[in-house]
Amino acid sequence: MGINDIPILSALRTKMHWGQERQRVLAENIANADSPNFRPRDLTPIKPNQMAVAQTPRVALARTDGAHIAGALSGDQFSSNQRGGYEIRPAGNAVQLEDEMMKVAATQQDYQAATSLYSRSLGLMKTAIGRR
Repeated sequence: MGINDIPILSALRTKMHWGQERQRVLAENIANADSPNFRPRDLTPIKPNQMAVAQTPRVALARTDGAHIAGALSGDQFSSNQRGGYEIRPAGNAVQLEDEMMKVAATQQDYQAATSLYSRSLGLMKTAIGRR
């Protein structure tokens, strides 16, 4: 079994990739804070079930009867949404720097937690196989 096949590590990697992508989107919002008619974007929060299946191969469910409901997995790994701000400047810009900076800080904390869990998980595996 390779390290890519371990579900918890795959989920943590997906969470870290989501954090990197969200930081990029938030940085674009901050960079365009003075651009006319710019609307801020954000990524939708990743769900725990998306983290587990994002890196694993997709397997179809076996249906023993035609009346059974077929399982479906979502197609997009990370989806973004356009959201309107509460305050829009006369130039049409809706970026609120305070809100964006709070989101950047929250995303950074989530990313640090995921990297800490990832490194501790690797440490536990090294201890289990006697390489520490």
